Amino acid sequence: MGRGARLLGFLLWLWLPQLRSQGPRAAQPQQVHLSASGDATSMVVTWTTFDPAESLVLYGRAPGKALPHRASGKARRFVDGGILARAMFIHRVTLRGLLPGQSYAYRCGSPGGWSRTYGFRALLNGSSWSPRFALFGDLGLVNPQSLSRLQRETQQGWYDVVLHIGDFAYDLDSNNALVGDAFMRKIEAVAAFVPYMTCPGNHEQKYNFSNYRSRFSMPGDTESLWYSWDVGRAHLISFSTEVYFFLDYGEHLVAQQFRWLEKDLQEANQPARRGERPWIITMGHRPMYCSNNDKDDCTQYESTVRKGLKPHRFGLEDLFFKYGVDLMLWAHEHSYERLWPVYNYKVYNGSSTAPYTNPSAPVHIITGSAGCKERLDPFIPDQREWSAVRVEDYGYARMQIVNKTHLWLEQVSDDQNGKVVDKICLIKDRHNSRAWH
Repeated sequence: MGRGARLLGFLLWLWLPQLRSQGPRAAQPQQVHLSASGDATSMVVTWTTFDPAESLVLYGRAPGKALPHRASGKARRFVDGGILARAMFIHRVTLRGLLPGQSYAYRCGSPGGWSRTYGFRALLNGSSWSPRFALFGDLGLVNPQSLSRLQRETQQGWYDVVLHIGDFAYDLDSNNALVGDAFMRKIEAVAAFVPYMTCPGNHEQKYNFSNYRSRFSMPGDTESLWYSWDVGRAHLISFSTEVYFFLDYGEHLVAQQFRWLEKDLQEANQPARRGERPWIITMGHRPMYCSNNDKDDCTQYESTVRKGLKPHRFGLEDLFFKYGVDLMLWAHEHSYERLWPVYNYKVYNGSSTAPYTNPSAPVHIITGSAGCKERLDPFIPDQREWSAVRVEDYGYARMQIVNKTHLWLEQVSDDQNGKVVDKICLIKDRHNSRAWH
């Protein structure tokens, strides 16, 4: 076979999935997923088509086959930055007037094609309930080891919310974004049934994070790069660690996010608001601390995420400490690590017998081993004094905000058939910065 024929064959191989997706059923919805809007009486449905089409959702209370309600939204044309410049249409529809805690069935699409019927339970309203979370980072299309267990638990109603703490598909833009399409279809069995909340990781940076920003529909007006929302007794903040590392997009993003974070934390610390939602929990992709055997930012004493841009501008550890952040969730390292309560490398346990009861510093959890083609990350031989537990296998975490004073978290090993390999109960009688004294 000549060189020209081989090249033609390669180009046809690249185009075939695109041609298949843009055939007679190119208006057929795919990649369906949910996200919370920040209002318990509403839910956002997002999906993709490869032809322009109406953005409609039919829905109704479950159980029952009738879908008497109809909501409409808008579609945005997204063009991937790869050589083929593949175009797709990202549809977003907000379902409003939901009854908190009620189960709903829905399907999305248009007269040109409808999805199958999915279901979800609307989040409860107010703060007096105990939301349950699955949380993890670094889940790929190849070797997504934990996904089948997460799918099963989601279908069995274990979770109210999923937190995916960065790094999707490996990568969403790969092979002209065909890998992203396949990944979004793969997670439907989770993401179409429960709000799938995200933050950007380093693997999303291609083309100015455009695949991430276009595909996900998080609250707020910053295209999912940073946002916050309330659920139960908690105020959750998702932010981008990546603004510190991809400065080609502008140092102004670091300053912009930092100002937003400080304003959001100030508002969350207003006495009435903190009294109702005392737990402040952050999620960002690259951790401030870790003891993995690599050269990532968290292995450096002057971590950029922790201390900020030189000379110590926009550092997050001092900011989060100042406003009494209780728990920081991270990923990026393909392992699990629980830290003792720590600030500026010093351990502030509550006591020798109950380290997580009224600690005097925030708690950090790293859970980035859901499964991807880059496999697991090893640890350095000698455990740091601020590192409490390290687990090098595939898995994810579960978390429940029990009430104003108790938060429960455990790490599940998929390698060990769902065994719980670590768990803590974080108990705090006082929140905000006064808890540190």
